[in-house]
Order: sequence, then structure tokens, then C-alpha cells
Amino acid sequence: MELTGAEIVVRCLEDEGTEMIFGYPGGSSLHIYDALYKQEKVRHILVRHEQAATHAADGYARSTGRTGVVLVTSGPGVTNTVTGIATAYMDSIPMVVISGQVPTQLIGDDAFQEVDAVGITRPCVKHNFLVTDVRDLALTIKKAFFIAASGRPGPVLVDVPKDVTAEKCHYVYPDTIKIRSYQPVRRGHPKQVKRAVDLLLQARRPVIYAGGGIILSDASDELTELVERLNYPCTNTLMGLGGFPASKSQYIGMLGMHGTYEANMVMHECDVMLCVGARFDDRITGDIHKFSPYAKIIHVDIDPSSISKNVAAHIPVVGPAKAILGDMIGFIKSSDRKPDTEAIATWWGQIAQWQAVKCLEFDRNSDKIKPQSVIEMLWQKTGGDAYVCSDVGQHQMWTAQYYHFDKPRHWINSGGLGTMGFGLPSAMGVQLAHPDQQVLCITSDASIMMCIQELSTCMQYRLPVKIFSLNNRYMGMVRQWQEFFYDRRYSNSYLDALPDFVKLAESFGHVGLTVDQPADLEGVIQSALAEKERAVFVDIVTDQTENVYPMIAAGCGHHEMQLRPAAQGQVVEGREIA
Repeated sequence: MELTGAEIVVRCLEDEGTEMIFGYPGGSSLHIYDALYKQEKVRHILVRHEQAATHAADGYARSTGRTGVVLVTSGPGVTNTVTGIATAYMDSIPMVVISGQVPTQLIGDDAFQEVDAVGITRPCVKHNFLVTDVRDLALTIKKAFFIAASGRPGPVLVDVPKDVTAEKCHYVYPDTIKIRSYQPVRRGHPKQVKRAVDLLLQARRPVIYAGGGIILSDASDELTELVERLNYPCTNTLMGLGGFPASKSQYIGMLGMHGTYEANMVMHECDVMLCVGARFDDRITGDIHKFSPYAKIIHVDIDPSSISKNVAAHIPVVGPAKAILGDMIGFIKSSDRKPDTEAIATWWGQIAQWQAVKCLEFDRNSDKIKPQSVIEMLWQKTGGDAYVCSDVGQHQMWTAQYYHFDKPRHWINSGGLGTMGFGLPSAMGVQLAHPDQQVLCITSDASIMMCIQELSTCMQYRLPVKIFSLNNRYMGMVRQWQEFFYDRRYSNSYLDALPDFVKLAESFGHVGLTVDQPADLEGVIQSALAEKERAVFVDIVTDQTENVYPMIAAGCGHHEMQLRPAAQGQVVEGREIA
């Protein structure tokens, strides 16, 4: 069967089982768009900006575990995707971006809408390709999907010149692929797994620290079984929320810069740490020289380059989290050695003292709407079962702290890159993947302005996303840092020219609601959640002075957190009573 390159691209997507792609057409991709028009298996979602296409594909991928797909044109089309590609790269999200390119004979001539897409994206992709021969196209796309979804997932770019999409060749799509230079590890080394289990069972002050790799590896069940079997405390990173159910008694909250007091103190005082699917980034460790000074560290990760990159591991185990945790459970079941229950009980007694500080308490009697109360109420009214997409800033941290995630793939946020504007388009991708589920976008007056044009996309595809904007007229996290570290010099962090968000939402055909009094908050949230057919934008006027606590400032360790002033006097130093 002879097909044009454009038809081959579409057939490859069909044969991969791709149900939808996100994109925006342009001159260099028009042959592919024409081929899309002639078929019905792959649904195309037209966004209003290419950055939104990548974020929507990202949200789709995070919530389903499948590879998100993007289609854009050359020049500004592909450069507009770079922020979204980098977002996916930092958080290890599987994505294939197909970009049009100028004809091969014009490459390097500074042709209209020509950029070096391969060169520009090289630092922020797992791999990329420039296809110059139509006969290589199908195999290249197969490689792209394989690389994107296997091992440590990530985005892959396939740049396709326009003349290649017009040429014809015989179409064959491989059933399987093998790349000699790329062989992802599928199991952990059994001797290393056994060493890890032996050390774990010797612990007197253990902690299990789980990151986004738990979600990506679909290892939540194995993690939960391991934690409950050992009765060890478990903490999750921002990217790992939902990987271990927040409702379980062993859960001690998120750790890191805005983690709970108890989680951070456990990290500082532990003697054995099992880290699974996390990379010890700076937002987790604080000052690396003060990090977990008493701990022997077991580090499980699919990516060998992540192990001992930031923190030296005593026992490294390379491989997928799901398989390794399963093997660890098997070794524990067959081992004669059991955890020291007396030592573990003493450890839990220490943790209870740290929990008694109640680091997440806030003023519940304020005459202003506290942002924490908004998140708590959303958690209550949705039964904790919604898909929650977040933008970046204070509202992201409050959502992580106060929306208690019990399921994986329900918390969708930009962790590594911290991309403002991520929330709304990622929520579109999630809603399209889960049309019958409640999807929330938690955002702010600053973040929402980054991709607010996607309200138009929501209208075109009738996406009933519920947008809750915590409006304090500031770039909240920037203002907080300026308050803490720049002597309250609020340089360019106040927003003077915000639109009337209610009227703006209504102008797009959505429902717009506003609330500025605590007594009215519950009713407005209920009204928003009750709307099943249309998107709802809720503009919530919140306390401008509210800050995110706890906080680990630069140069500080886990034991040097800054707590809310009302709680600061309750701090219990761990080493004195451990």
C-alpha cells in the first residue's frame, strides 16, 4: 500500500491506538491536516496556542498513563511548544510532538517560518528526529512512541519537512521495535533488592519517601502494601501525591519546601530512608549539606543517572518501581527477620509529637476568605475524588497541602519546571480523557492570564471544567518571597489591570461566578460543581496577606522550617527527645 508521508503520519497514529491529538495548523503541516480530515479514528483538538496543545497533551498523559500527542507547524508553531515540552521533560511525561518543517531543500536557507527545531528542543526532550526520507517516517514514529513511553518517560519530537509529507512510499508499521543503543531496564537486580530489604528491616527510625515515579510506574498498590506491611511512615513529593493514599494512618504528608513539619522532621531524623521514584531535587532536600544526616539511603529509580546525582545512595537499585517494590514485598514475606516493633512504636510516638504542632492550621474565623478554606471545601464537596489540575504558585502549594489525594493520576501539576499557565489547558486534556468525571482547575489571577485564551477551546468542545481562581491581585508566591527576603519591596508583583473575570467567562459562553465573603463560599462552590454541561469560572477574592507555611528557606535544612507565627513556639527539636 503506497501512502503519502502525511497519510503515513495519520496511519501511524491510528496503529498506535492514539485516540486524540492536540494541535494548531500551519503551512508546513497542512498535508498532515488534510490527511486527518479524510479519516475518523483520530480526533483532533484545536487549541488556541501551541503551548496549550502541549499542556493539554500533558494533562491527558498524566491522567491516563498513555502518550500525549501534539501536532504543530514549523517556525513559531514549534517554538511555541518549547515551554510545554520542557514541562513534560522535567516531570517525565510521555509525549510525542510532530512538527512540520520547511521543505528539505530549504533547510538551512532561513526560509519563511524555518527554525532548527531539533537543535532548539534538544536540551528538553528525551530524543528528537528530523525525517528527511519518507521511507524512514513510519519506523521513526514507532521509535518515537517507544522512547517516549518506556524507561523514564519523556517527550520526543519528530520534525517532518513538508516535501516528505507529500512524497509516497510503501507503508509498513512495525509491531515491535528494538533499538540497540536504548535498552530500558525492566527488573531490579535481585541482590540489590535483597540488600535493600535487609537494611530496611534493620531500621529503627525509617521513612519511605515516594515520588512521581510511583505514579508513572503504576506502583501505588505495591507501595501501599509495602508501607502497611511494615507500618513505616510514608511521605510523598509534590509529584507523588496520590501515590500513597493520604487517608492512610502511615501517611505523614508532603515533604520539602512547603511540606508538613512532621514529614520534614522525619526526613531529618530517620536512620534508614527508602526513596522510590524521586530525584532528591532542591525543593525536597533544602540545604544538601544538612540533609538527613543520620540516614542510610536506599534509592530506587528507573533512571541510573538520577541515582547519587544529588544525594549519595548507600544501596542503589535501578529499575521500574512497580517491579522492584513487588520483589521487595516478596523478600519481606519470605524473610525470617521482621521490623523491630518496639523501636517502630517509639518512632511513631516521636512522630505524634511533631504532628501535634498542627503545622497546617490557619485562621478559620477570619472576615476574609482564606485560600486554605477554599481548597478544604473543594476536597469536602468533591469527596476527594475529582481530577485536580493546578497552575503554579501559592495556590498550587495550598492544593497540595489541603486536598488529600487518595488515588494516583488525580493530581495534575507542573512540578519540575513550575509553568504558570499549565492549569487550564492541562484540565482540558484531562476532561477530554475523562468526559464523565469532575475536573477542577485551581488557579490564580496571575497564572490564569497566561493561557486564558483556552476558554475558547473549552467552549468549542463543551468541556465542563470548573475553574477556581484564588484572586489576591498579586503574583502570590513572588510577593511572599519579597515579604520574607526582600524587606517587603513588592517589585512588580501586584497586578493592577485585571479583567472582570465573570464577564470575561460569560463572553466566551461560560458561567461566571464571584465570591468575596466567607459566608457565601460554600453556596458558590456548590453551584459551580452542580453545573454539568458548561465550564464555570469562579473568581474568589482571597486574603492578600496569606502566606504558605511551613517553609524551608534557602540555606536551611528540614529541621529549620519557618512555621506560621502562631505555631512557631510549639516547635519540638527531634534530637532532644528521639
